Amino acid sequence: MKLSIIMPIYNESAALPDSIAALKRLNPQPDEILLIDGKSEDDSLLIAQNAGLKIMTSPTRGRAAQINYGVENVSGDVICILHGDSMLPIDGVAVIKSAMTDETLALAGFTPRIAGDNGTRWGSSIHNWLKTWYTPMLFRPRLFFMHGVRLLYGDHAMFFRRAHYREVGGCDERVAVMEEADLCIKLSRYGKTKILMRWVWTSDRRIAQWGRWRANYIYLKVGLMWAFGARERLADHYPDIR
Repeated sequence: MKLSIIMPIYNESAALPDSIAALKRLNPQPDEILLIDGKSEDDSLLIAQNAGLKIMTSPTRGRAAQINYGVENVSGDVICILHGDSMLPIDGVAVIKSAMTDETLALAGFTPRIAGDNGTRWGSSIHNWLKTWYTPMLFRPRLFFMHGVRLLYGDHAMFFRRAHYREVGGCDERVAVMEEADLCIKLSRYGKTKILMRWVWTSDRRIAQWGRWRANYIYLKVGLMWAFGARERLADHYPDIR
């Protein structure tokens, strides 16, 4: 089994040093790491180049488009999508490869631990876990009750089989937010979705900038808009913090 980690980035110079250091610590190392840049205007490319990482620039900016471009330019039969502000556990590669030996598993991810300079934001981390249950239960009940589908999001460091991803057409490039939730629904035709009880550390930068209550309001609003069919308009309600 060959594992490729794809990291879509855009103006991630603040987060990349820690993220790259975490990638270097992975033991064992993945078979391939590819950063897909969305035409960053800061020092992201320089930081990644100095670290010796492979980088490609996507013709189209946007996480969905960058992920699609990355999948077409890696060789792994299993793909892990890792955000630029997230860090896998040191044995993350072994965990992913072990999980994907289960042929009934279509897609899986880690459990996000949202943290920053002031420690872990346990309330947000727990709610992040809970909404992977109640969102599909409320808005995709057939998939939830009949197939056990959980909805994962970008900070889960989700992973899946490359062949399945290509068969379903990849991420919807109209969607700037919640593209991973759409992907969970698409890939559920191949088997179960699962969240592993292992931490992936992810930055609390949105909560730190927006404030706890505003952040939760934004997450709720965007989630409800997605559930009721909004796609192109989601980015208008999800302010960029970089």
